[in-house]
Amino acid sequence: MAKWTVDQSHSSVGFEVKHMMVSKVKGQFESYTAEVEAADLTDLTSASIAFKLDVASINTRNDDRDNHLRSADFFDVENNPTIEFASSSITKDRDNYRVTGDLTIKEVTKPVTFSVEFNGKGTNPWGVEVYGFEAEAKINREEFGLTWNAALETGGVLVGKDIKINVELEVNPAA
Repeated sequence: MAKWTVDQSHSSVGFEVKHMMVSKVKGQFESYTAEVEAADLTDLTSASIAFKLDVASINTRNDDRDNHLRSADFFDVENNPTIEFASSSITKDRDNYRVTGDLTIKEVTKPVTFSVEFNGKGTNPWGVEVYGFEAEAKINREEFGLTWNAALETGGVLVGKDIKINVELEVNPAA
């Protein structure tokens, strides 16, 4: 198995959630580490993938909201500084993949499956081969202990339950 480096300047780990039941708030984690091991990135079925997100690096482009998300109402960064994912199985789904693994948020670990699309490979200007992937999963935040919410006067709630996780990766051989 070869180790692959995630090019963080060409990658992102983001999310979106319904706000007031009428729009979406999008955000991302600015700081994370990723480990990818695979014999061949054009066939992920034997790969191993792990992520560790620095929750304090959350960025939704609103400082007040970001600070609230870091608080005990949501992620409780002081006691739970990371979100972690480790793959346990990867299967081919036509031209794409299904990557299943354990996702841990606030000391709660549950299996999650990402749909992964292989975007192709190319060679960068320095002669290094790079590979691109997009991954998406949906989780219910309440299952991970993220239960804070507020009822709206007009009915409904401030924050939706379903979180869509979006990952875009560009990887290249580890030096």
